[in-house]
Amino acid sequence: MTPPLLELRDITHDYVVRHGIFGTRRRVRAVDGVNLRIGKGDVLGIVGESGSGKSTLARIMLGLLDPSEGAALLEGKPVSAFPRRGLAEKVGFIFQDPYSSLNPRQTVEQIIGYPIRLRDRGSPGSRRDLVRQTMEVVGLPERFLDAYPGQMSGGQRQRVAIARALITRPGLLLCDEPTSALDVSVQAQVLNLLLELRKDHELTYAIISHNMSVIQHMTTHVAVMYLGRIVEMDRSERVFANPQHPYTQLLLDSMLTVAPGKGIPELRLDTAAREAMRDHPVHIVTN
Repeated sequence: MTPPLLELRDITHDYVVRHGIFGTRRRVRAVDGVNLRIGKGDVLGIVGESGSGKSTLARIMLGLLDPSEGAALLEGKPVSAFPRRGLAEKVGFIFQDPYSSLNPRQTVEQIIGYPIRLRDRGSPGSRRDLVRQTMEVVGLPERFLDAYPGQMSGGQRQRVAIARALITRPGLLLCDEPTSALDVSVQAQVLNLLLELRKDHELTYAIISHNMSVIQHMTTHVAVMYLGRIVEMDRSERVFANPQHPYTQLLLDSMLTVAPGKGIPELRLDTAAREAMRDHPVHIVTN
């Protein structure tokens, strides 16, 4: 059996919070016993409402946060064993907001080339050539080399962010809501670009989103998070065709549709319903 590219084993993470200056400290569990495997070439979608633990899990995958318990493994080695720059070469990250994640005082060449400039790789000329090549891969014309983010559209900025993540040729890309800040008219372009890059460059993705339509379009596998736990994980086609957990069913019921007469979903989740979902057996299929 081929070992996974990334594996999380019994990951738990607690935050210590305090209410007020003199308030007592207490622990809040953000991630609770999460296990998942991402094989090479997979596209794993991680879905759930705000506060479900998705962002904490992403920070653990990136090595920015150590789990309270459990182990995160990249290529069979603990993520914590990699030096920060070495890990950044293997795992790229695409931020949610292309407006705030790019330095407005830097040119496109400076932004995309920063990861290789930080590692002091090659001459300035060779680094510029590599930036040009990466821009071509993501569909950015060379004329944008000396442009600033403020001179570009949202879709163009996100292509800059994707190019920056790709320039070190990582095997795994972690995407945090990669289209949520974009106009609907350009969302499909960015998603299709990511799919093309996966095919052409043998990339593996972990995509964090609350947009079930994006997850359905992009992923091979889905992990559904609720209250810090994965309550359902399976191949995407099976999850969308026959969801097993009531929380997954709720997420799918919340999807907007263009079908006549459907209107906007109106979902209500009271305390009793939440308790029932928390106690419902999880559904995990790993193949």
